[in-house]
Amino acid sequence: MTSQYVLPELPYDPAALEPHISRRIMELHHDKHHAGYVAGANTALDKLADARDRRDFSAIAMLEKNLAFHVSGHVLHSLFWTNLSPDGGGEPSDALTDALDSTFGTVAAFREQMTQAAATIQGSGWALASWEPLARRVIVQQIYDHQGNHGQGTVPILAIDGWEHAYYLQYENRKADFLTAFWNIVNWDDVERRLTDARREHTKTAA
Repeated sequence: MTSQYVLPELPYDPAALEPHISRRIMELHHDKHHAGYVAGANTALDKLADARDRRDFSAIAMLEKNLAFHVSGHVLHSLFWTNLSPDGGGEPSDALTDALDSTFGTVAAFREQMTQAAATIQGSGWALASWEPLARRVIVQQIYDHQGNHGQGTVPILAIDGWEHAYYLQYENRKADFLTAFWNIVNWDDVERRLTDARREHTKTAA
């Protein structure tokens, strides 16, 4: 039997990120929106399996598009929850600072680029910092919806959800305020761990 995607539990209480993100937003965002992407991914997989069994691929384009949308939504939200912490904020460690400085000049410049990427998305999407293994550097990307405009082969390390459901109930149209609040709860330790793992994995595969 093919394994199914599963909604991960939040690593903290839904109210733990207040006042920066309210309990109600976290509950709706995790229990409804993220859960919907998990369900959508599993549905797409089931329909693709059925299409293979029947050898009827007339809906393949729609099914593959749905799979990419929902799986990417699941992956990015799973990352987003761990990128946040009630003990977050402040500045990254010296090691992570060096990695960001080497590409962006300063941590402040990296933070500004991430913030502007999230603020200026046309429609719905994300700002995503990722390790790019060919150039061996961190890059910032704008992700449309959950999967569009994404560089192939990059490994996500830090995500900012720019969809309205991530902030509107609390911040209304003040998206800039939400993005400012994000940096008060960013989990730099998680970002550093993900970057370290990505670098190590690339070193193993390149050897």
